[in-house]
Amino acid sequence: MLLRKNDWILFQGDSITDCGRNRDDFEDMGTGYPYLISAFLLSSHPEMNFKFLNRGISGDRVKDLKNRWFEDCLSLNPNVLSILIGINDTWRRYDSNDPVSVEDFERDYRHILQKTLDENPNIRLIICEPFLLTVFPDQERWREDLDPKIQVVRKLSREFKAVFVPLDGLFAQASTIKGPSYWLYDGVHPTPAGHALIARAWLKAVKMADL
Repeated sequence: MLLRKNDWILFQGDSITDCGRNRDDFEDMGTGYPYLISAFLLSSHPEMNFKFLNRGISGDRVKDLKNRWFEDCLSLNPNVLSILIGINDTWRRYDSNDPVSVEDFERDYRHILQKTLDENPNIRLIICEPFLLTVFPDQERWREDLDPKIQVVRKLSREFKAVFVPLDGLFAQASTIKGPSYWLYDGVHPTPAGHALIARAWLKAVKMADL
């Protein structure tokens, strides 16, 4: 079992992870999938004495994680690290003409993973792949940028022996049952149903629930 008694579990990422958390409250989990995961595990496994932290920051790209990695990860010394990052590395190409190459994306992502393991060889990693649904017509072309980055995330998950949470295909499958905006209101940010979908996939991946 990946999770163990007394584990500190850290969630890292962008706005999807951040989800309105109170920066002035050290333990505030926001209102998204980290909150749902923590609520489920605290209620179903009180004997495990888990502690949860959310350090997602809206708008972050991988290079932003790299810049704040000591303060918001290494200094916290978590036992379990969950990362969901990548969509802004694609989005900024289309809304700000500020692209991130696949090579730079991989270099910076690899750096934070390697630095983490160098500092704490016993840490357990959970990597969630970024995702996208086409809610607005222009988002279809985002795929040419995002898909290679998803492949990088999958490769790094294998290389660093992380638990992998395959979210892009999961959202694609869900959107065949109910339209894309039911899950991701703007193609990127999850609705409550979308956050629940992430939480369920995460819990299944770490073998803490069969939801």
